[in-house]
Amino acid sequence: MNSKAAVIDGNLAAGEIKAELRARVERLAAVGRRPGLGTILVGDDAGSRSYVAGKHRDCAEIGIESIRVEFPEDVTQSELVLAVEELNRDPRCSGFIVQLPLPPHVDMRAVLRAIDPDKDADGLHPINLGRLVLGESGTVPCTPQGILELLRRNDVPITGAQFCVIGCGTTVGRPLGLMLTRPTEHATVTLCHEATVDVAAHTRVADVVIAAAGVAHLVKPYWVRPGATVLSVGITRTVEGILGDVHPGVEEVAGKWTRATGGVGPMTRAMLLRNVVDLAERRAAAAERPVPSITLRQGR
Repeated sequence: MNSKAAVIDGNLAAGEIKAELRARVERLAAVGRRPGLGTILVGDDAGSRSYVAGKHRDCAEIGIESIRVEFPEDVTQSELVLAVEELNRDPRCSGFIVQLPLPPHVDMRAVLRAIDPDKDADGLHPINLGRLVLGESGTVPCTPQGILELLRRNDVPITGAQFCVIGCGTTVGRPLGLMLTRPTEHATVTLCHEATVDVAAHTRVADVVIAAAGVAHLVKPYWVRPGATVLSVGITRTVEGILGDVHPGVEEVAGKWTRATGGVGPMTRAMLLRNVVDLAERRAAAAERPVPSITLRQGR
């Protein structure tokens, strides 16, 4: 009889990361540069409110200042953009996010484009995504970053491995594909989507399967090569509870896996904290660099 897959514990890894970040925050606070996370929340969606509240609890846990901005559902786009511009200027704010989704009458892309790329804690500004494409330094999206960190901390080989990523959205699948093919990772990646003819044909040959489609129990046990690592990213909320993209039966086939909860989710929040601390450290380093002097030549 095959043994069950080892469970990859995102809560454990996130706890380790928070401890590491707490020490970095203390060093910044000692020189008057305490990091601050800003959030802009629109409406009364219970899921969004819970998610934002969790982020601020994380901040309190490691000493990051919280800056909360909230609006009713009928907020205008111009009001939101003004709030973004205020956080761009706020010296307490190292980085911030606009909690999605936004109401239908608001142009989400216009609001996100108004964020200063160097205060973009989510790594979703077009300039930061462009930096990722070009291999330049910049803030990277939280969930893909959390996935890679989770794999590394659980000794899952990345370089040279065959990955199959299901879902090619801008928050997970597309940036993850770019990150996996960087020289620092050098993995081989197949991106599957709703038009892929036979997704299972790709997952069966993969060393690592990452399901980020938002389709409950999409990845079946027979889709998985025995011993492969399988990460469930997408979730579906039902009356029975939260269901992941990976069928529970995969536990009988995979070598390592994450369940619907307690896997990638905690890492996404931990990576948001890391992005905020990274941004604060960059600003502190920039403030310490001497301003170059300019010598003006006199004309004849």
